[in-house]
Amino acid sequence: MTEPRGFLQIAKKKERERPVADRVRDWREIVVPAARDEVAAQAKRCMDCGVPFCHRGCPLGNLIPEWNDLVGRGLDDEAIARLERTNNFPEITGRVCPAPCEASCVLELEGASVTIKTVERTLADRALARGLRPRPAAKRTGRRAAVVGSGPAGLAAAQELARAGHDVVVFERDDRAGGLLRYGIPDFKLEKGVLDARLDQLRAEGVALRCGRAPDASELAAFDAVVLAVGARRPRDLAVPGRELAGVAFAMDFLEQQNRSVAGEKAPALVATGKRVVVIGGGDTGSDCVGTAIRQGAASVLQLEILPRPSESRLAKNPWPEWPLVLRTSSSHEEGAARDWAVMTRAFVGDGAVRAISAVRAEGFQPVAGTEHEIPCELVLLAMGFVGPEPELARALGVELDARGNVRVDGAQRTSVANVFAAGDASRGQSLVVWAIADGRRAAASADAYLRSR
Repeated sequence: MTEPRGFLQIAKKKERERPVADRVRDWREIVVPAARDEVAAQAKRCMDCGVPFCHRGCPLGNLIPEWNDLVGRGLDDEAIARLERTNNFPEITGRVCPAPCEASCVLELEGASVTIKTVERTLADRALARGLRPRPAAKRTGRRAAVVGSGPAGLAAAQELARAGHDVVVFERDDRAGGLLRYGIPDFKLEKGVLDARLDQLRAEGVALRCGRAPDASELAAFDAVVLAVGARRPRDLAVPGRELAGVAFAMDFLEQQNRSVAGEKAPALVATGKRVVVIGGGDTGSDCVGTAIRQGAASVLQLEILPRPSESRLAKNPWPEWPLVLRTSSSHEEGAARDWAVMTRAFVGDGAVRAISAVRAEGFQPVAGTEHEIPCELVLLAMGFVGPEPELARALGVELDARGNVRVDGAQRTSVANVFAAGDASRGQSLVVWAIADGRRAAASADAYLRSR
């Protein structure tokens, strides 16, 4: 470690964000890039802990103590090389990952973890600024691999397979590559120029991106290996009276329309301007809806969750280094949204268009008598997660699905069909970008081994 006692001498300093009054007027990223000397000082807080639990917390096994040490010594280029050994897209995880590594940091025992995510983002942005260097394979194998889906799992698998020397084609049914990185995550968290820079690198490494249509099983039969990375795009619905009313919509439809508008495409049909907005669902997607609705000029925003309000701190049954099940307040919540917990929706009320939610307090997913009430609203966004991948292509390829409808894989992302692999939400269910990248890398390693064994 650069400073053996740095964790005692240097206080934790979180990344800064643009003032709320400024950032809600535009769609640019809210984080203010940290100064180089500040980042180096924070990296020096990484302690010689003996057992780096941050490795346990990070699905990618990032070499966190190594690149913290290098940043602290001013060796950014060497640190970037360490970072890129395990993570294909650190500029993305440095923006949107919830940082399970920080939750597992030994210093988190004192509530003062190393700001790993800030160091990662700073390194990745330096690599972006100097231009991402393509790393094409020195030799081609002549083998062809298809990747279906261009989210983080699909892109990670495609890049690894191309660097192994295979000819890779990525199929994306949307008109542009990126999956939920492009159409699900708002620009105030991830500006799409960051994604485009990485896509340019993939193209330079030989990855062909075919957008605008989904392949069928007969087309995929021409490839030596196939990686299914189609995501878990089936949203969880809310089957209550009034669901058909205008103004009740899925969160992803709302987010995609706004992302397309920011990209210069047509204006969104679903808008929150001047409306009382209720977001049902307390996760990241719901939070993204909150920030988007506020920027669109909603009259008010309320986010509901059927579960009880989480604890402010860890409970005894949730010890370190487990992921802390505590109350989380996102940047979007800080911009003016209200939240309420233990609320169950009984019906949507209105005549053609929604005007209110009929709700009741809940305890253990059961309604509490005498707590019935109405919540006035003109727009309701359903952000209750996803129930699995669309199964048609997997079935056409003959691969097995598990009890939840996900593609069944083993620990190496292999399916029941020898030359078909699966990664990300398609096999895991709804999860994090960092898990998708890790799955994509594993699927590529298995596909590469299969192709070379033949």
